Amino acid sequence: MNIHVHPQPQSLINAFMVMFIIHSIQLGVGVQGFQRIIYVEAGHDAWISIILSGLVTSFIGFVMIKTLNYYESSDIYGIQRDVYGRWLGTCMNVLYVFYCLGAFLVVIRNYIEVLQAWVFPEVPTWFVSMTLMMLVLYGVLGGFRIIAGASFFSVFLSFWLLSLLGYPIQFSHWSNLLPILESNATEILRGAYSMTFTVVGFELIYSFYPFIKEKRKAQKYMQIGLLYTTLLYLAVMVISLSYFSGGQLERTIWGTLSLFKIVRLPFIERFEYVAITFWMLIILPNLMLYLWSASRGIARILGKEGKKMIIWIVAVTLFGCVQLFVTREQINKLNNYSAQVSFIVVFCYPVFLYLLVWLKKKVFRKEVKS
Repeated sequence: MNIHVHPQPQSLINAFMVMFIIHSIQLGVGVQGFQRIIYVEAGHDAWISIILSGLVTSFIGFVMIKTLNYYESSDIYGIQRDVYGRWLGTCMNVLYVFYCLGAFLVVIRNYIEVLQAWVFPEVPTWFVSMTLMMLVLYGVLGGFRIIAGASFFSVFLSFWLLSLLGYPIQFSHWSNLLPILESNATEILRGAYSMTFTVVGFELIYSFYPFIKEKRKAQKYMQIGLLYTTLLYLAVMVISLSYFSGGQLERTIWGTLSLFKIVRLPFIERFEYVAITFWMLIILPNLMLYLWSASRGIARILGKEGKKMIIWIVAVTLFGCVQLFVTREQINKLNNYSAQVSFIVVFCYPVFLYLLVWLKKKVFRKEVKS
């Protein structure tokens, strides 16, 4: 495996696209019902937990880019091969591939559950998953620029939809936010930890960094994308806290979707149906990026880069795995396990990896050779 990656010029993207990719990958299925999870831990100070989680994601994003900057043009698979060596590096790369595959399963299964619970209760899981998989395959087989374009448009397509969340403000009771800091520091920290499932995704900068033209600008645009996501989640959380009572928020599984229920337009009665079906366009970049990252990792490990058959094999395998999660209990276990693993992979491991790279580059003074 070559440590450095040099994509074809036609596959590269401009640096400003990073903020759209980062935001689109973070705005997935988690935003549909993150309010209850945070409120259970932090109460009406949940908005503080979101600010705290935003600061942490910003710091971790900074560490990720600093790690990548030590290399001319490499990704997580090349860096781990360089730092850990051939055998241990391969094992770490395999684990990262499994992480991406697991994240793909979480996103697609949670969206299918919402679609079946709210709109199409009789539609079988295999049909929805097959439809989504075909769309995802179309994007991934087209290359990374197609995925980046899908991320770009998903941000603008979601803007008008999320702007309608301002509709409940006229029914809000801002006294629900008081008193401030009633929860203790431990509860607020637990609330921030509970945001893990919602804000992950930006770690994929590790995978697509070599495809950025102006790498020196990646840090700035990544921070802009992370900031926009944090502000969006903060706004949704504040609106939810002011609209719902504490008891309602604890019982509401999908808080954001419930806010869409009160939107009334002259030409449509059940607007949440529109929101849920439209949300498919928002999660597609999530699915594309995770499948692309996992497939690319497998190809890098096997030395079969450019082989599209790997993408087909991975997609068929994932399609079969989706059918294994049927009940709500199974999906909850999948979500909980994914959140625990994601916390380690996204928030702990980047700091450890940065220290290893720093030691290798600065202390031991070893030059990286492709």
